[in-house]
Amino acid sequence: MNQPVTRPRRTLRADTITLAHGAGGKAMRDLIDALFVDAFDNPTLAQLEDQARFDAAALLRDGERLAMTTDSYVITPLFFPGGDIGELAVTGTVNDLAVGGAIPKYLTCGMIIEEGMPVDELRRIVRSMKATADAAGVQIVTGDTKVVPRGAADRLFINTAGIGVIPAGIDISSHRA
Repeated sequence: MNQPVTRPRRTLRADTITLAHGAGGKAMRDLIDALFVDAFDNPTLAQLEDQARFDAAALLRDGERLAMTTDSYVITPLFFPGGDIGELAVTGTVNDLAVGGAIPKYLTCGMIIEEGMPVDELRRIVRSMKATADAAGVQIVTGDTKVVPRGAADRLFINTAGIGVIPAGIDISSHRA
């Protein structure tokens, strides 16, 4: 289903994010390949499609159901004692699935990045997301990146969505809490 994709590794040479990194050209491809694809490395993401594709029969067994959630993260500062916005985004979405009885499997990652954000800070956040996803046993399989002009965002906004599998016989609901 997800055949390996072979393409040259790209290098991100910029020190800060520019509007060109969100304009769909070479700078954007370099950003996506050098930061996101390199860090989140998995066969589904490597397809670089606008969506992740799954074989439903391989995901679910008799009586199992899919669960899906989404959340957005807008915090200041981006780095705080004990974590950062990337770790918070992954753990928050994984937690939203788990409290409903789902076993988290896959996440998406959408980022709105302010022009001028240091690449090293973004790289640190992306690596934190990868480490947190690995610890939770989930893969980040697709995403979206937008760059907005200086002053249009508070450095970085992250949206994640998650898909999990609810085992047969599990029916947890906040309405029964």
